[in-house]
Amino acid sequence: MDVPFHKSGLSMLSFLRIGRKSEIKDFAVDLADQIAKRYPPALDSQPGKRPSVNRLTRITEDACIKAVEFHDRHKLGWLSRARLGNDFRWALAELGYTKEFVDFATEAVIVHISRKR
Repeated sequence: MDVPFHKSGLSMLSFLRIGRKSEIKDFAVDLADQIAKRYPPALDSQPGKRPSVNRLTRITEDACIKAVEFHDRHKLGWLSRARLGNDFRWALAELGYTKEFVDFATEAVIVHISRKR
């Protein structure tokens, strides 16, 4: 497949990928914000105020479902999946979640979008 090149030497597809990079980051930040609405970071740092395991599981599963829908809609390759995972991890950390929760939620999302369907 011949891909037309721009006078700068970059293929036209590379311009599409640049837009996709910001789209992935925007989705990751939005996904972290959706989790924060249902499970505020302040609760994560207070062991006595954490929600039940079932509630945390539902919150995480909902995030995983949205990530899988995004993956299916955009046909993410391995590099885009890695970018999504890293952007999601950083978004959760910036919101103030503990490392334990950040690792748990990120792993869940990555495992779900990486499964063969």
